[in-house]
Amino acid sequence: MITFSAIGPLALLLQVAAAAAAIARSVAAVAALDEAANNVAEKLIDSHAHVKEHRHLQEGAANMGMSHSISLKRQLYRSTQTHGRQFRSKRALSRVVHKTAYYGQVEVGTPRQSFTVVFDTGSGNLMLPSTYCRSRACGMHKRFDRKASTTAEDIEADGSPSRKGGPRDQITVTFGTGEISGIFLQDDVCVGSLCTNVRFVGATDETDDPFSSFNFDGVLGLALPQMAQGADFSVMDQLVASKALKSPMFSVFLADGEMEESEITFGDVRQERMASPMFWQPVSRPTGYWQVQIRDIAINNEPQSLCANCQVAVDTGTSQLAGPTDVITDLSRRLNVKSDCSNYDALPSLGFVMGNHVLNLSPQDYVDKGPDGCEVSLMPLDVPPPNGPLFIFGDPFLRKYYTAYDRRNSQVGFAAAKHQDVPERQAAALLVSLNGPGTVDKVEDASPPIFLARK
Repeated sequence: MITFSAIGPLALLLQVAAAAAAIARSVAAVAALDEAANNVAEKLIDSHAHVKEHRHLQEGAANMGMSHSISLKRQLYRSTQTHGRQFRSKRALSRVVHKTAYYGQVEVGTPRQSFTVVFDTGSGNLMLPSTYCRSRACGMHKRFDRKASTTAEDIEADGSPSRKGGPRDQITVTFGTGEISGIFLQDDVCVGSLCTNVRFVGATDETDDPFSSFNFDGVLGLALPQMAQGADFSVMDQLVASKALKSPMFSVFLADGEMEESEITFGDVRQERMASPMFWQPVSRPTGYWQVQIRDIAINNEPQSLCANCQVAVDTGTSQLAGPTDVITDLSRRLNVKSDCSNYDALPSLGFVMGNHVLNLSPQDYVDKGPDGCEVSLMPLDVPPPNGPLFIFGDPFLRKYYTAYDRRNSQVGFAAAKHQDVPERQAAALLVSLNGPGTVDKVEDASPPIFLARK
């Protein structure tokens, strides 16, 4: 406020002039402030629009989905198998069996903790050693530190939050000759660039046999939801639900030698891994396995009427082939594999009739040949109806056939695998179509059939 005092006219005029100048300066300052405020507001609006646009682009990219391939390492290890099936002795004998495991990397938690896992279509849960586990097998591997992750949650089997200091739900799962016991956790899980929030099992105990012999830390189950503890425990289903995948499927390629890499691809099928077109078979039973029906077993592409309406589960976590005891016994008699390997080079192809196709294996795939001789390597496994009779197709089959697992349509795709050290035509010849004569190519120097050519 401006005040006036009793002074002379000249002084009064000077004071009025000074006051007017002050008012002018104030008006100019207010105008400048208004202009600055308008500029800031415009910049904020532009910035908000940019952030909004960026977020929209991110959401659009996420909704489009992605595919990602994970390289798999291969471990060879030995296991003792007890049996008496091939011997004329009442005493069961044991032998050393060479097995394989294929494993890759996943990341869990915030910040991310890295683990190696077998991607297993024969189980349904993600299982990792935890820092709560003090067993020797756990101590030999990386363990998930729940306290080091800011996004980890302690939960019970039904997904409800655990009560601090209270008793915890536990689960025990059998894997071959061993067991894993653990508690339930929830956290972010990333397979390469694909991430989702999932429930999993943190192991609190692992048996020494077989887990201490493994190079990998845990198991990531990729079976259908019936084999998971619940829908939120299925990594694949959570990736599908979050629309992270380009397509709701994954595919598996297993290398047949040291010159190439094995891989699992989430969200797509890779054409360059196939030596033949892929055909699809529907999942035949709601067991949780990626299980399809086979019409029969063939020898040299001739059906044997051995196993009408048998089932087969495609199992990426199994290193062997397995089937019903009575079928394997009859099949072994017909194949007539000499124990001294004297007829190894003349053995036929062994095929499985699936739809209108025969998926063949060569002797090197179904015969265990070693210093002690030769024998059919199919392991006896008796699963009663309605889920059986059941075969298990493990690594020997998966090295010959590229497989895809379609979650949306519940079907399994099969194609002859394309390997660097095998001519593409030779690899494709394993898969025979029963639909018709097909295409006949004239070849100057015809090579012998696949089951005779491979040593």
